[in-house]
Amino acid sequence: MQNLAQKLLTREEYEQINTAVQTAEKGTSGEIVCLVQSASYHYPMADLLGGAAFALPIALVLTPAIGGLLWIGHQNLWLFLGIFAILLAAFHQLVQRVPAIKRRFISRREIDEEVHEAAVTAFFQNELYRTKESNGVLLFISVFERRIWILADHGVSAKVDQSEWDALVAKVSSGIKRHQAAEAIGHAIGRIGKILAVHFPPKPDDTNELEDLIVSAQ
Repeated sequence: MQNLAQKLLTREEYEQINTAVQTAEKGTSGEIVCLVQSASYHYPMADLLGGAAFALPIALVLTPAIGGLLWIGHQNLWLFLGIFAILLAAFHQLVQRVPAIKRRFISRREIDEEVHEAAVTAFFQNELYRTKESNGVLLFISVFERRIWILADHGVSAKVDQSEWDALVAKVSSGIKRHQAAEAIGHAIGRIGKILAVHFPPKPDDTNELEDLIVSAQ
């Protein structure tokens, strides 16, 4: 799949987001990680279903036409299977390479499940659970699926209502749809920093425990 994470924002915008994270963390002992990921899963079944959906009707139309030209009959099964196989391979590649088409062959439920699993996995892989006060927050953006998750460690969850995160997710999603991704993500990070500052003010011995911004091609 294309590296959608690197196409979402310019290099300068990623640097702005990284700076936003660093600025937000100056006002709190909490840790903020922003992870922009191309996709949460590669969805191989969508490639197959999409390829078949395009290949089948075309093969049904082409088989009698080509069969007539070759004088081998209008309903030759082997000719149909050969044409279908060639078209399936071609359209399989097309669906695999064009996200807008591929998304049409994936259910909303599957997307939600895969993104949630990827976000939880990223939370642990990036060790947000290892902060001193259990106050790490992950802003997870999965570009292909157009999904955003905010995951907070239990120290934060005990103090911050989920509705706070849901509101931020909605704003980031809206910003990306308006092609204002950098602004929306930066605003969300700033808001996360302010929320953390209320419950986890900065301390003299604070250190940056985690990487601030991660861009993944996965």
